[in-house]
Amino acid sequence: MEYVNMSKAELTAAFEQVKEQFESCKAKNLKLNMARGKPSKMQLDAVSDILMTVQTAEDCVVDGVDTRNYGELSGLKCAKEYWADVLDCKPSQVFVGSTSSLNFMFDVIARAYSHGLLHSQRPWCKEETVKFLCPSPGYDRHFTVTEFFGAELITVPMTATGPDMDMVEELVKDPQVKGIWCVPKYSNPDGIIYSEETVRRFAALKPAAPDFLIMWDNAYCIHEFEGEYVSFPDIISLCEEAGNPDMVCEFASTSKITLAGGGISVMATSEANIAYFTKLFTAQMISYDKVNQLRHVKYLKDKATTIEIMKRHAAILGPKFAVVADMLEKEIKPLGFASWNRPKGGYFVSFNTMPGTAKRALALCKEAGVEMTPAGATYPYGNDPQDSNIRIAPSLPPVAELEQAMDVFCTCIKLAALEKLLEK
Repeated sequence: MEYVNMSKAELTAAFEQVKEQFESCKAKNLKLNMARGKPSKMQLDAVSDILMTVQTAEDCVVDGVDTRNYGELSGLKCAKEYWADVLDCKPSQVFVGSTSSLNFMFDVIARAYSHGLLHSQRPWCKEETVKFLCPSPGYDRHFTVTEFFGAELITVPMTATGPDMDMVEELVKDPQVKGIWCVPKYSNPDGIIYSEETVRRFAALKPAAPDFLIMWDNAYCIHEFEGEYVSFPDIISLCEEAGNPDMVCEFASTSKITLAGGGISVMATSEANIAYFTKLFTAQMISYDKVNQLRHVKYLKDKATTIEIMKRHAAILGPKFAVVADMLEKEIKPLGFASWNRPKGGYFVSFNTMPGTAKRALALCKEAGVEMTPAGATYPYGNDPQDSNIRIAPSLPPVAELEQAMDVFCTCIKLAALEKLLEK
């Protein structure tokens, strides 16, 4: 029976039963972590043969470039060609970096504040106010970057097809609105794939700010764990067609393809932006790790080969997401107070519990030995106005531990909901 249809006596009886289950969970003294979307040891082991790709001095030379030496700031030619293949753009639109796409994103925002972007009238640090749009639920680290520099963060609701574009199109009429964060494929945490209409509306935006920037974090561009690869529109060419060639910077990395923290990243954007950022980055560095770029090109080869490698990850991740979905269907769905997504790719499940109970539920999880992403993290400033959204990250624990963690999670979600209902 759904909780909202229970009498007080029935709610009280249910509460006592779930409370007993909670105490049983606590007695197990668990120490389980589902706080971040980390690849598991099995996934890392499955691709660790990449370490054997570059072994000799001769292996380090490609296209006449000794990758062990200085130079080639924007990346090896072969690495640019690789990322262009993956992202369906041109090699001339690619800047290849080091291990983290988040570093790239931070550097772009930092340069916007210190020097301005290609079409800025002044550095953002000299603007009276900088506003940044944040589709939510969204990625907490995105919000942290712009909050770090003092931007005013504006929440934009997510829909089944991506951000609320009517709202976005209205907000960008404000010249203080300088950009928007996007995870367009298997969005973090909702798992939504932006519709083609949404992508085209992004490309056709007419912002008042001449230096408005779409931060297009395509982190999960080839990260299916159920079904075949899903193709996706190239935002860079669409922006060019719409007369906005410099309005987008697209980011990706191999962090969840090869080794997290040991991969390569990419920024794809217009040739004009590439030239502008290359000039700015020259003051910071001479070159990134080209040996690692070459190692990845030799191992991943091209988009088709990489998609095949991703099937190794899918074989490990798929059963874990199935555990989450099956347990929620069994334990929570009949009670009628929560909703969640069932993605086919990416790294997260977005769970919406009874409003006003997410923080309490996760506090109970922590008490029972299960660490999760803090409630509110998926909204700007860590403030979920409904105190409802919870990001579930199933990737790191082995299946047996994940089953234990989800048992605790379901128990705590129920307990928090029953507490709230009994308060009334």
